[in-house]
Amino acid sequence: MRFAGEITDPVHRYIRFTNVERELLDTAAFQRLRRIKQLSGAHLVYPSAQHSRFEHSLGTMHVAGFAGETLLAKGYLSKEESIQELRLAALLHDIGHGPFSHLFEEMLGAKCGLTHEDLGKKIIFKTEISDILKKHGYNSNGICRLSFGESKIKFFNEIIAGALSADIMDYLPRDGLFTGAEYGKIDYHRLISSFEVVSNAHLAINRSALYSFESILISRYEMFKAVYFHKTVRSAEVMLLHSMRLADEQLNLTDTSLDNYLNLTDDSTLEKIHSLSKSNEVAVRLVTDYRNRRLLKCVYEKFLHKHDDICRKMDRRALHNLASQIAESARVQENSVFVDASRASSMPLTPTKKEISSILLVDKERAYETPISEIPLIDSVTGFLDMLRVYTTLKNREVVERSVKKVLGEEDSIYQRHRIRKRKV
Repeated sequence: MRFAGEITDPVHRYIRFTNVERELLDTAAFQRLRRIKQLSGAHLVYPSAQHSRFEHSLGTMHVAGFAGETLLAKGYLSKEESIQELRLAALLHDIGHGPFSHLFEEMLGAKCGLTHEDLGKKIIFKTEISDILKKHGYNSNGICRLSFGESKIKFFNEIIAGALSADIMDYLPRDGLFTGAEYGKIDYHRLISSFEVVSNAHLAINRSALYSFESILISRYEMFKAVYFHKTVRSAEVMLLHSMRLADEQLNLTDTSLDNYLNLTDDSTLEKIHSLSKSNEVAVRLVTDYRNRRLLKCVYEKFLHKHDDICRKMDRRALHNLASQIAESARVQENSVFVDASRASSMPLTPTKKEISSILLVDKERAYETPISEIPLIDSVTGFLDMLRVYTTLKNREVVERSVKKVLGEEDSIYQRHRIRKRKV
């Protein structure tokens, strides 16, 4: 591969780029990612967490290239061109994210049934990105399918998404560095150097690198608890999510035409909502308080691990009804109480969006599949990470806290209220 230049990066030191990559980086659609923060509202808790989807995409491309070079050297790839295809797919894997990343996707899913992958495909096919790929001899459909885990070559998909992916090997150390959390430190070089391909189909690792694999999964688990599900981080995100939902009818934020979507960034969305003034006072108040870091206060939280999927069972209507009940009991305005249910699998998802349940290991040229349940350290954190929280304003903090205790009763009664059956540990 011929590189046209390099970018200094605090995580990977130097990221080199080719001519086709440079042209993609210079498109308006890709430059937009500079204005979409990687961690939404986390910078209000971790001030240095100002990094964006732009640099994460660059880092993912870099790691995917390293994985491709490793597999080429071991004979699993027959041509150097495959490395460039992997790099291009990794570079474009987040091109479809909207403002505040997964928060906007949550709203899009509820309103339109769409994901950032759906919007990413649209952007690749209907903007100059497709023309650039074709100009340099690449099949835009093939690159697009690989970007979103739909390639016919399964181990290619696993390099882009999943427990052994370039994605996780960039966002963990990057998020750890910019938040200051220590949990994101991983040795991805050791892990990638051990890559093998089994039966010309699936990605595997040498058994000697198993501890590096364990480290990634434990790091991800700890980052969810310390950063992604941090109660104050989530407070800021609850404010953003509710303000966007309230303003959507007036601003048509979920209009997925490219003319509209590609103009939506974190700051432009905040400005649009703020401009509504008295026509949508609650949304404007939430955005104003978010900007000034007057965040909602958490008056109740329940962290669940290794239980049934509480957040799936508590849909948006159930959360709204519970918030209304708490507000009525506290005799405060309904729009000052927010019930939030956050959920994530404690294990990464495969390219087909299923939780990983095993890992392929190679030991002395013998390949075998090991269930996660047989790796004690990893098995100890498998299951779901479910968080149920109640937020309110500082003014109503004490009265709502008393109301929550009255409405929910003993903490365990919440399982009965929503018919949550504990899973055996």
